[in-house]
Amino acid sequence: MGTSIPEPYADCLKGLLRFHDLQDAEASIRNLDAAYRAYQEVNDRVGMRVVREILLLGRRRAEGLAANPRVSLEKRSEKLEIARWFGVWLQTPNVFFSWLELRKRAEEFRRHFVKPTVDAR
Repeated sequence: MGTSIPEPYADCLKGLLRFHDLQDAEASIRNLDAAYRAYQEVNDRVGMRVVREILLLGRRRAEGLAANPRVSLEKRSEKLEIARWFGVWLQTPNVFFSWLELRKRAEEFRRHFVKPTVDAR
């Protein structure tokens, strides 16, 4: 697919792939998933394929950033996590959001990605 989205899908899907950080990635996946479900509802296989290709592109780009030694270790770790999210959605879109909620509760995830809050008493 490259970076161009075929018509008539470009109007709906252009700009939805974002993964600056975990929050961006989650919002992006939610928006792309909603588009995927809408295409699925009307049996638009091309639309469904385009959404999957966008998520695959996101996974590849995130993996590339995760492997780039010029990117900070913290950001590389975050991009690797985002690539995992895209990959899980691509493999199992129907259970992705349940998996994501469990993932975000996992001790390993919380240790790496959840910043401790300061108690301002």
